[in-house]
Amino acid sequence: MKRRQLWGGRFAEGPAEVLRRFNDSFAFDRELLSVDVEGSVAWAEELGRSGVLRPAEARAIARGLHAVREEWAAGGARAADAAVAAGHEDVHSYVEAALAEKLGPLAGKLHTGRSRNDQVATDVRLYLKGALAELEAGALELAGVLAVRAADEAATPMPGYTHLKRAEPVTFGHWALAYAEMLLRDAGRARDAAERADECPLGSGALSGTPLPVDRARLAASLGFARPTANSLDAVSDRDAAAEYLFAAGLLLVHLSRLAEDLIFFTSDEVRFADLPDRLATGSSRMPHKKNPDVLELVRGHAGRAVGELAGLLALLKGIPLAYDKDLQLDKEPLFRTRATLAAAVPALSALLAGLTLHRERMRAAASDDALLATELADALARRGVPFREAHDVVGRRIAAAEEAKASLAGLGPGDGVTSADLRALDVDQALARRAAVGGTSPRRVRAAARAVLRRIERQRRQRRRTGRRRRP
Repeated sequence: MKRRQLWGGRFAEGPAEVLRRFNDSFAFDRELLSVDVEGSVAWAEELGRSGVLRPAEARAIARGLHAVREEWAAGGARAADAAVAAGHEDVHSYVEAALAEKLGPLAGKLHTGRSRNDQVATDVRLYLKGALAELEAGALELAGVLAVRAADEAATPMPGYTHLKRAEPVTFGHWALAYAEMLLRDAGRARDAAERADECPLGSGALSGTPLPVDRARLAASLGFARPTANSLDAVSDRDAAAEYLFAAGLLLVHLSRLAEDLIFFTSDEVRFADLPDRLATGSSRMPHKKNPDVLELVRGHAGRAVGELAGLLALLKGIPLAYDKDLQLDKEPLFRTRATLAAAVPALSALLAGLTLHRERMRAAASDDALLATELADALARRGVPFREAHDVVGRRIAAAEEAKASLAGLGPGDGVTSADLRALDVDQALARRAAVGGTSPRRVRAAARAVLRRIERQRRQRRRTGRRRRP
């Protein structure tokens, strides 16, 4: 298929090869082909409804566009590589060239009243609708896995950490729900961003609006958007939705990186609170005993790259004057890379969490350490009227004395204001049960919180389904 250039009449010679190598984007923006066809079909149909095209012409163009998309999908990677080698400038010129092979000069009528500026802005919005929906669904899926594990492990004690030092006992269920809360916020951010992005730029023209008598509200609805954009200058240059997607995805990956770092620690040989599923770990080409957390390390690494993708796009956008500028061609690759990363990382992490084997007795023993129960002893003194600051000092002295005697707090026995009754507080199950306030780690509270998280996930899924039905034609 010959390269079809959408401009050039006023030029005495064609583009130089060095310009084409630097300027052309089909090698990557071909990812948008399906949504480009979707937007073009809607535009052709609107041209037919508004009388710009005869109804038969609009139907022929729409059929031709559907055929282009079907042939592209059927051709697979080999056809895509051949199309790139043919030297098409971008996905828009490729689609028009493919359509011209089918329809001849009629294909040239498709672009009436439309610019590549509002075309690509619409393509990106359509792409982001799908990407944001995937992000929300993935975050909810992973949150659900964590909530199920939380319900199962609501009474499984483990150390809680601050500064990576043992702090107070928690349960594994409580730990899992901490990440479930982060993921629910991530899902909410994706939903909020999708609502703001639910505007159709098509009909904005190059920058000043289309001169054709199209009904932009009807056009927006035909593509599943809630409304048309309000200002044509803004519409063709706005990439807020892309930045919001990269922020939501980047923060999701930051949360997953924190989770991954915890699990790397928990599954380390020194700690061994848990073991990775064999099918989600890797080995060493040299050391036969190794079982490496590559999934977790890759999540941690990709989080850093996602932060960079967001920073790069924001830096690109910060100096662009109105309206469209070629810099905006560079907005797409970060979106494609980030979406592909999430599509691989979230299912892998979900499977890893579901298959994680816990060493519960080892976790309980670690959670029963004096270092984690010292606060319980101070609280016991405070419950019988000792000012907490004084109780804190008393227990601190007892810890020092126990360390010097190489004994536990309980083994040291009563003394220095600590009674035998106070020492009975040094029990991990009692410590957990007392954390029964909302948000606490008591097993009863964790079970209730896990059920609540699962209900929240189901409500958000129902809302997504309702919104999807309402927004599609």
